[in-house]
Amino acid sequence: MSRVLVVDDEPQILRALATNLRARGHDVDLAPDGETALRLAADHRPDIVLLDLGLPGMDGIEVVHGLRGWSEVPIIVLTARSEEADKVEALDAGADDYVTKPFGMNELLARMRAALRRTNPAEPEVADIAVGTLRFDLTDKRCWRDGDEVHLTPTEWGLVEHLVRHHDRLVTQRQLLQAVWGPAYGTETNYLRVHMANLRRKVEPDPSRPRYFLTEPGMGYRFVTDDGA
Repeated sequence: MSRVLVVDDEPQILRALATNLRARGHDVDLAPDGETALRLAADHRPDIVLLDLGLPGMDGIEVVHGLRGWSEVPIIVLTARSEEADKVEALDAGADDYVTKPFGMNELLARMRAALRRTNPAEPEVADIAVGTLRFDLTDKRCWRDGDEVHLTPTEWGLVEHLVRHHDRLVTQRQLLQAVWGPAYGTETNYLRVHMANLRRKVEPDPSRPRYFLTEPGMGYRFVTDDGA
């Protein structure tokens, strides 16, 4: 059975889902708000997230963005919003599916099974990683070098997120271009050279001899967790 993170600000829904899911053998974590949800996700690494959009403070879309900064965990949105635009926004942010309230338990379970079948269990997930003088918090999109925070542009963060999630593995130029710029890209290797050079200037101890963000000539890039110090 799977570990499920349920995020909803309505106590009765939390109780009902917890009871039904635990009765079916799932481990369940409950979060009444977005901040708690992100903390529990980083601590317990759920197999799937059931997420209400209308949360106090940080809303559900922000939670999706926070999770997608470091994780490919399936996210099913639970929403009372019937407008198509709300559902499209959630899916564009990175949610995998949605269920409109009120919903039947059997439908929700079927959608959970479908989302879990699509999950790649081999995909590495990293929320916070420290290597040598660097630390990346992919949930909050923050970076530190020698204890000082470093500002990275959205494009630089896109490169960091994809490479760190696939740490110690080659990411091809095409994979990186499509992950950061979109599916229409694949040959614009000059984009990678320019932005990787800028990223290295900010985070590498010696940008001319990178230690963490390495180039595999003619193939792609690799973020290494052995700093070679």
